Amino acid sequence: MSTYDVIVLGGGPGGYPCAIRAGQLGLKVACIEEEEVGGVCVNWGCIPSKALIANAHFLTKSHHIGDAGIAISGVSVDPNKMQDWKNGIVKKMTGGVRSLLKTNGATLVEGRGKLVDKRTIEVTKKDGSTERLTAQKAIVIATGSATIQVPGFEFDGERIIGAREAVNLRAIPKRLLVVGGGVIGLELGMVYQSFGSELTVVELTPNLLPGTDPDCVRVVEKTIAKRNGVVFKSAKAEGWEKTANGVAVTIASAEGTKKVECDVVLVAVGMKPRSRGIGLEEAGVAIDQRGFVTTNERCETNVPGIYAIGDVSGVPMLAHKATKEGEVCAEVIAGKAAAKDWVTVPGIIFTDPEIATVGITEAQAKERGLSVKVGKFPFSVLARALSIMETEGFVKVVTETKTTRVLGIHICGPNASDLISEAALAMEVVATAEDIALTIHPHPTLGEAMMEAAQHSLGHAIHIANR
Repeated sequence: MSTYDVIVLGGGPGGYPCAIRAGQLGLKVACIEEEEVGGVCVNWGCIPSKALIANAHFLTKSHHIGDAGIAISGVSVDPNKMQDWKNGIVKKMTGGVRSLLKTNGATLVEGRGKLVDKRTIEVTKKDGSTERLTAQKAIVIATGSATIQVPGFEFDGERIIGAREAVNLRAIPKRLLVVGGGVIGLELGMVYQSFGSELTVVELTPNLLPGTDPDCVRVVEKTIAKRNGVVFKSAKAEGWEKTANGVAVTIASAEGTKKVECDVVLVAVGMKPRSRGIGLEEAGVAIDQRGFVTTNERCETNVPGIYAIGDVSGVPMLAHKATKEGEVCAEVIAGKAAAKDWVTVPGIIFTDPEIATVGITEAQAKERGLSVKVGKFPFSVLARALSIMETEGFVKVVTETKTTRVLGIHICGPNASDLISEAALAMEVVATAEDIALTIHPHPTLGEAMMEAAQHSLGHAIHIANR
């Protein structure tokens, strides 16, 4: 039996940073990973999907660059070569994580871990052998999340697939039907639509991307329609059957029932926490009705010495939130004065165009009884956006009327994923619209839209009419 100060169960974007930070703080730490370090994010989530999304963006742009005087012909997609390239990125990232763990003194233990008691984890290796690890200070649960499967649409890896298979396709489906109009469904659906797939989206709720600013969603939905995609809202995929030409999916909605033929069905209805079957219940760790491990602001569970971070500990289920929690958790265990005290966690949706948000929406603010002002600046009149031929979308700033304190910022458009960091900082420092408006933003840049949107909320935008 090996003894450590800290054992981290899970080597994803929460687990490996926790192990690294614990090592930096002088703790003897082991990180247990069942599959490959980096977790869902690095291996078949964030990183590979964004690599494919970048390629889709390049391809889309090549269709229009002729308008700017650059003639391109013979553009084609080689899915096999693309997958090899994407896999190379993943391999480089996982290799980097392994190296960082080693450099910071963390021991990587490969196998499936399960709690034996409050201080012991048994690891079952790939060869069937077992090893027990003991933690003198803490066990950190960082087991992440898994794809939700819909009854009747169980994955077969060929006709019915999930996100893991979708980022590894070596053939572009002629017709792709996506069950679920959320983040994963629209990101991957739009990728293959860009590559030439006929896209159909089936969403159970009345709107795509539930919870996202509706103005942002409308821009993305318009793009899907412009590319001949079909969207069914308030609709349910009830079942499927094989046909001579592929798959026929039965869709039920208020308009009735119809069958839609496709070649591949991507089921993307969300993720669920991986909290069951790893010994938590037996150890007395509290798990809520949704399967999330209950924690406080110090990442502590109800059982002393057992902590939980990342997707398994609650929403938002985002890699960057997991990483920050991993760092906080390691510092708490090391005796530092640390806690989860952030104001906001940015959310990014890599659709085309991108959507990025912090804080609350205009509707949410009004539901809370707040009086708000909204400033909005479209990319269609921004010089930098015009010069890169990406003019869809806007920056929207929601502020509290009396104080002009920023309540939320929502961006739909080019490089929204990069622009949102300024918005997150604004929220963290409790900035007002005036703080953003008075900050000189360089010209010509996409970031100017943030300044102009803040000015617009105050009634003195320069490059757009003020209400």
